[in-house]
Amino acid sequence: MTATIQTIDETGVAELAQQLVKDFPPKTTPVVEFLGAQFDRGLAWVHFPIGHGGLGISPKFQKTINEIVYAAGAPNPMFRNPIGHGMCGPTVVEWGSEEQKRRYLRPLFTGEEVWCQLFSEPGSGSDFAGLSSKGVRDGEEWVVNGQKVWTTLAHLSRFGLLVVRTDPEAVKHAGLTAFVVDMHAPGVEVRPLRQMTGEAEFNEVYFTDARIPAGEMLGSPGDGWRVSLTTLMNERVSIGGAIPQRGSGSIAQAVGAWQALPSHRRDDATRDELMKLWSRAEVLRLTNIRANAARKMGSPGPEGSIGKMASADLNKDVYSFTMNLLGADGLLYGSYQMVRPETAMGFDGLQKAFLRSRANSIEGGTTEVMKNILGERVLGLPGDVRVDREVPWSKVPRN
Repeated sequence: MTATIQTIDETGVAELAQQLVKDFPPKTTPVVEFLGAQFDRGLAWVHFPIGHGGLGISPKFQKTINEIVYAAGAPNPMFRNPIGHGMCGPTVVEWGSEEQKRRYLRPLFTGEEVWCQLFSEPGSGSDFAGLSSKGVRDGEEWVVNGQKVWTTLAHLSRFGLLVVRTDPEAVKHAGLTAFVVDMHAPGVEVRPLRQMTGEAEFNEVYFTDARIPAGEMLGSPGDGWRVSLTTLMNERVSIGGAIPQRGSGSIAQAVGAWQALPSHRRDDATRDELMKLWSRAEVLRLTNIRANAARKMGSPGPEGSIGKMASADLNKDVYSFTMNLLGADGLLYGSYQMVRPETAMGFDGLQKAFLRSRANSIEGGTTEVMKNILGERVLGLPGDVRVDREVPWSKVPRN
């Protein structure tokens, strides 16, 4: 069986996907049942191991599967559980125990259990390795205290991927440890953070003597930095590495806004600006196709920062352009009533999309961090001066 799977080609993958939609017609099969069948047949994350939602083959074949199942009306698991599907699942499969993989991956993919990512803190945003939330071993448990911030969909999450400091005497990158945390456990409190869209998609999370079983550690003590890199590389691909249809996404909204203008406002200068944005969107799409084709197996590399950085800048420019097209109507936003949304994907209106796009250059690593990663790890340029690289975390000055 393994030899057959390892040599499967695009035609074979397509046949598996077609059989899936034949046996479980997406339009009439309950969402959880369909996604469960997709997972069980190894078509969830095709590069994952057999038995854990994959076939152990190149991730390039996932595009073939997605095209077939989505054309048949299948749900996109990213919509309900974007953090879990795009970031936490790949981290669990790389760093989790066999028991953790069996327990968490299937309900994560089906959306029965939503996940969040607990990395950023009020005192350490872009400097993730400087975090101060701490974990202390107590027998077969770890006791966690601290605060996390900007945690997307924490209010819906059943589990979270948490990184805390377990060795304050080690240098800051070496003293971190990662865990799977039960978001409903005693000592875990989620509070909404209202954004300028009026929504509270983000949250702050407080840990007060929260207890995590030692068996929920991902990797070993001190592996937290490496675990987080797996998550962050997948996050950047998840945010900026999508391969949409040509002319779709934010640029399609800009084209629609331009076409809705009165004929006297569709002048050559405005059309020229629109086409420059359309060309940038197409270049980004083709770049992501190339990056996806070059990726063999496992976690993406630092090149994922290209798509993330470019998509953030493009989205902000596209929605700024659409606001200019709308003129005074761009000021009309409706209600700012605070809402705790059910997903972090999709926006009902150009004004809301414009406001939300401001976060694109911050979430998943700031644009400045992406430039550092590309300069140092892709182009081989000298790194920034880091005076605290060899200093124990406990000795690093902090506000």
